[in-house]
Formats: sequence, C-alpha cells, structure tokens
Amino acid sequence: MTTNMTSKGQVTIPKRMRDAAGLKPGKPVSVDFVDGKVVLSPGKKIGKSEFRKRLEKVRGTLNLGMTTDEFMKLMRGDD
Repeated sequence: MTTNMTSKGQVTIPKRMRDAAGLKPGKPVSVDFVDGKVVLSPGKKIGKSEFRKRLEKVRGTLNLGMTTDEFMKLMRGDD
C-alpha cells in the first residue's frame, strides 16, 4: 500500500492497518527507524517526570557546528 504525505508530515493509515496494529485515535503512537524502515506501533504515554528525565539525558548532546542563532536562521529560511 502506498499513501501520500502532507507538507506537515502527516500520513493517513488505513483503518484495517490501524486496527491490526492496535493504533487508536487520541492514543500515543511510537515512531521508530529500524533497518532503514519507519515503524509505527502503539506507544505508551509517559508522565512529566519521565519526559523531563529523557530531555535531561540528551540536553547538550547535539553538535550542529553552528550557533543557535545560525540554526534558527537556517530553519526559518532567513537570508
């Protein structure tokens, strides 16, 4: 099956596939990249403290080779 992605990165997953995968409206969905493929599965909702712990774990680990201002300018498409 093939579907199109919107400019916002949204994709429609056919009902029979959502049902088979256990994906429910309004519930979390886990998105992973495994062996060159995007894999969707039911996710589990995490609490604020777990979310904060995960953010703290990765804080300061991204090195883009540019300043935050340079990165924001690039993302916004500023000249």
